[in-house]
Amino acid sequence: MTVYPAAKPSAALVLAHGAGAGQMSAWMVKAAQAIAAQGVSCATFDFPYITSGRQAPDRTPVLEAHWRGMLAEARARFAKLPLFIGGKSMGGRIASHIVSQGVEGVRGLVFFGYPLHPPGNPDKRRDAHLPQIAEPMLFIQGARDTFGNEAEMSALVPTLQHATLHIVVTGDHSFKVKGGAKAQGPAFDDVITTACVWMRGLTRT
Repeated sequence: MTVYPAAKPSAALVLAHGAGAGQMSAWMVKAAQAIAAQGVSCATFDFPYITSGRQAPDRTPVLEAHWRGMLAEARARFAKLPLFIGGKSMGGRIASHIVSQGVEGVRGLVFFGYPLHPPGNPDKRRDAHLPQIAEPMLFIQGARDTFGNEAEMSALVPTLQHATLHIVVTGDHSFKVKGGAKAQGPAFDDVITTACVWMRGLTRT
């Protein structure tokens, strides 16, 4: 587990990576640093297949077991802070699996691009377990995300308990927006600020 400590943390977030890249990918490092800079300590980790140098993700039970182990470690590291978990794409989805199965000490979940279905296969949904989650959830989603676009997420989120949706206008699954480099910085800042404001808000309730 890699920890990015905030100077005066109001909460902590354990952030899991997506299927295609580990915790040291450019987006994960930049996001963790930015989250810590906004007063939320952040921790990242690698799933076993990344650690062993494999490209294909582990089977779901292995991913879930590893997430539970990382959650236990996070509880010890951040014992005095409200604890949130989530991740980019697959990492966030597996976080939702373990919470739907029952965990303690999680204040809420943050999804950076929830993979509602594989691209081009909208009927293969990955949301059957989400209604079982009572903890607050924040879905940050690109409007043109091929894993779940604005229309699909806007239909899903109102059916869930305590769920909030934030749309990144023109954003894709990696939050790349139209408008080139000039537009990318503000879009990234919007993603991080939205997550941190939402988490801080829950620490006061």
